[in-house]
Amino acid sequence: MTFTHCKTGIFAALAAALMFTATHRVAAHERKAMPLPATSDASVQAGYTVPQQQVADSERAFAATMQNRDHAAMATFVADDAIFFTGTGVLRGRAEILTAWRKYYEAKQAPFSWGADQVEIFPAGKLAYSGGTVRDPAGKPIARFNSIWRQDDAGKWTIIFDRGEPLPGKTTP
Repeated sequence: MTFTHCKTGIFAALAAALMFTATHRVAAHERKAMPLPATSDASVQAGYTVPQQQVADSERAFAATMQNRDHAAMATFVADDAIFFTGTGVLRGRAEILTAWRKYYEAKQAPFSWGADQVEIFPAGKLAYSGGTVRDPAGKPIARFNSIWRQDDAGKWTIIFDRGEPLPGKTTP
């Protein structure tokens, strides 16, 4: 097993532990895994807790940076110490991530889009998971993404881990 596979295993274990804990230690009324709400106002989707809604809104706003071609706004969603996994390696820290992702923001049309279909909050309330579908410009599903978010002392949610996996038989940008 290579070091990269170990790191991949660590991320998978972290995500699994987060999901297990979030779905087994949270009160029954707070652990519903519902489709991501598509609210356009500040209301909270039925079945979502306020923190889930905050992460869902953050995920939607992060995805909007791609559609709006706003690389600078992307930076506001990435933690200083974030780790993004790529198909070939690992990007460490906001600066490295922003440099690598700049190419996705340069063309007139976004090369892909994404949207979460699940958001779960860690019981302590400062970590969250979001996962969902990545789509090509025609809207066809090409991958799944998994992100871990952390809430800072001011209440802002930023991504600390991100990983995409191509769907079987698909390639990602």
